[in-house]
Amino acid sequence: MVDQLKAEYKVDVEWRPFYLRPDTPPEGMDLPDYVLRARANGSEERLSNMARMHGLKFASTERIYNTRIAHEATEYAREHGKVNEFHRVVFRKVYADGQDISKWDVLRSAAEEVGLDADVMQTVVDNGKYTAEVAGQVRHAQEIGVTGVPTYVINDRCAVVGA
Repeated sequence: MVDQLKAEYKVDVEWRPFYLRPDTPPEGMDLPDYVLRARANGSEERLSNMARMHGLKFASTERIYNTRIAHEATEYAREHGKVNEFHRVVFRKVYADGQDISKWDVLRSAAEEVGLDADVMQTVVDNGKYTAEVAGQVRHAQEIGVTGVPTYVINDRCAVVGA
């Protein structure tokens, strides 16, 4: 859908990090009750129907994943000119395949799929190369009022929130 938006309106889309639950431990956590209640009220069915309308598969998750290393790996992909490709694969792994993107095997697979060096990516992320950059981007998102994902910020003035 983002590709359609880009083609139809000739816009640039930059993927930037944001933590919905910054308190998520490295191993992830069970979904909170409010998410389970929203699912019971049809929110997940709506997302599944939207995905199906666009020829996509949707897999429900049972946990909240810690996305810190995924965001930092995305910065590696950005630095190597593959951010959009990497982001698309990571999203597919989570939302279609139900994989946990806090795990290096999942991120390494995504890197290899788009032609990135998974060994180098893991090494530089583990060494903290992108930690400050991602933290700064998350801080900026909070400063401009981002509270949910996805959020599309247009010209740093207007935001469209939600799937």
